Amino acid sequence: MPRSTVLAAALALLTSGLPHQSHGAHGAPALSAQTTLAAETAAISNVLDAFHAAAARADEEAYFALLAPNAVFLGTDGTERWDKASFRTFAHPYFAQGKGWTYTPRDRHVELSRDGRAAWFDEMLDNASYGECRGSGTLAKVDGGWQIVQYNLSVPMPNGLAKELVARIREAKKAPPPP
Repeated sequence: MPRSTVLAAALALLTSGLPHQSHGAHGAPALSAQTTLAAETAAISNVLDAFHAAAARADEEAYFALLAPNAVFLGTDGTERWDKASFRTFAHPYFAQGKGWTYTPRDRHVELSRDGRAAWFDEMLDNASYGECRGSGTLAKVDGGWQIVQYNLSVPMPNGLAKELVARIREAKKAPPPP
């Protein structure tokens, strides 16, 4: 076998696992899948950052504009499952007084669906009152932009405290509500 054939075969084999660069209009290189993924992940992170920033400055309009019409917010209490309208009704008195809530995100992970129309995330959050929290949820691409469809706020607990905390929660549920 000629040496050039062996080299060509080796080059083809070595590059077969590399991303294919397609060409867009007029023969210009199109965005690679990695570039598109990075851009979408950055756009999603910007939405989540804007969501937290709007809450911190008590900007009701900006905060709720980032939620999809069918959005659901799950709070830290087991009874807190709000559709967008109910959550806005709950939050309005706080925002109207200029009182928001500050959760500082860190350690965020974002994944996209294969078709690029849905995403899910989890992030660790720091809060002055609740300490370390976790936010997780989903976003959907709507009219070319990302909107939050579900946000779930939780307070992770160390496994070593789980039995004690569960027992305390069970006792609290048995107690009559305060007057």
